[in-house]
Amino acid sequence: MATDIIIPSDLWDGEEECVITAWLASDGGNVKEGALIAEIMTAKVQYEITAPASGTLSIAKAQDEVAAKGDVIGTVT
Repeated sequence: MATDIIIPSDLWDGEEECVITAWLASDGGNVKEGALIAEIMTAKVQYEITAPASGTLSIAKAQDEVAAKGDVIGTVT
């Protein structure tokens, strides 16, 4: 079963968009639930994204792409 990696809508106020500044895990690589897998940046603050489940990472939005609150940026299967 696939688990989506979603940009949380409750991390920051104001602007809706962020930039994926780094993927810390490889597309197709194995990740463990709770492990740091990505970093995103708003206009003022950088946030860390953790794996919502253990499994194989599939990246949907590349590094340096813009994402909005609620966007699916990848999945773990």
